[in-house]
Amino acid sequence: MSAPAGNDAGRAGTGVHAPTRARIAERTLRTDRWWLQPLLTSLGLATFVVYATIRSFVRTAYWVPDYHYLTPFYSPCLSDSCVAGSTHFGTPFGELPGIIPLGFVVLPFLLGFRLTCYYYRKAYYRSVWMSPPACAVAEPHAKYTGETKLPLIIQNAHRYFFYVALLVSLINTYDSILAFHSPQGFGFGLGNIVLLANVILLWAYTLSCHSCRHVTGGRLKHFSKHPVRYWIWTKVSKLNTRHMALAWTTLGTLTLTDLYVMLVASGAISDLRFIN
Repeated sequence: MSAPAGNDAGRAGTGVHAPTRARIAERTLRTDRWWLQPLLTSLGLATFVVYATIRSFVRTAYWVPDYHYLTPFYSPCLSDSCVAGSTHFGTPFGELPGIIPLGFVVLPFLLGFRLTCYYYRKAYYRSVWMSPPACAVAEPHAKYTGETKLPLIIQNAHRYFFYVALLVSLINTYDSILAFHSPQGFGFGLGNIVLLANVILLWAYTLSCHSCRHVTGGRLKHFSKHPVRYWIWTKVSKLNTRHMALAWTTLGTLTLTDLYVMLVASGAISDLRFIN
């Protein structure tokens, strides 16, 4: 990895700026477009964050009463501010001011789960935190502290966010089951396929988490004495190899699911119905 020019020699550091590192004027000797992947990652993450933030605060078109479609961005809705029918677990909270999203109970934990995810760490460490932005490219930080200080020390809470994510996946599953509804009773439409596909992929992403792999078999010293846990661990391990793909796929399905519910709830499109 290249180091800063000689005029930076006096900077205290433990990374590329350390006094014992070679002094190279160029930030990197690479001639390829090393910056493209970090840029695309940043744009992808920023697009989702902007969309999700806007949708979480607008408080419109998140519930389809005829078919019981509820967008995952508003689940669970536990406030008196929620529209009638969308509160599947009651309303333990009163009216909320507009500056608080209706899904405030779980949104911070889901955000924490995503941000501390091992794949997302790799993605935004390179693209946002620039530590380092690419192989053989000097990072802008004078010192390397890893995950021992704020803000990166929060990464150590990943397992606890994982437990909440499991609970939210159960809630989303419950929502998708309740959505088999129509004014005549049982119903099935395109929205049900969208909601089910989203919740299945969310389960796959959550269970492919490194924390889930560790919980299922990380502390076992003798797999032969725990055949059931070993079997679960092997299945989670196979799923774990697809964690990166699932991380991006679920960002897309969350967006598409919310967009579909929004379009149906607002009357922009009609739900394609197969039964009732």
